[in-house]
Amino acid sequence: MVKHLKDENYKEIIKEGIWIVDFYADWCGPCKMLAPILEEINANVLKINVDEHERIAQEYGVMSIPTLCFFKDGDLKERSIGFQNKDYIESILKGL
Repeated sequence: MVKHLKDENYKEIIKEGIWIVDFYADWCGPCKMLAPILEEINANVLKINVDEHERIAQEYGVMSIPTLCFFKDGDLKERSIGFQNKDYIESILKGL
């Protein structure tokens, strides 16, 4: 399931289960390449546009996009920066 953050409290969304938080921007080429991969995998994905939610991106120290943050029950467990392939993302999910 892919969800785009609007005005909700993102911490409420990711507090239970395993979530991938995708920090992206609409103008970012690698972000566009990553989007269909995130749609394919069997995982909860919360997409956060860094242009619309700068404060949240700063809170997690996002300096480059795409940045994927992997959460389990609201706790940050892993982070990857840049385009990643499906196998790599699924291997992180299996490790959680």
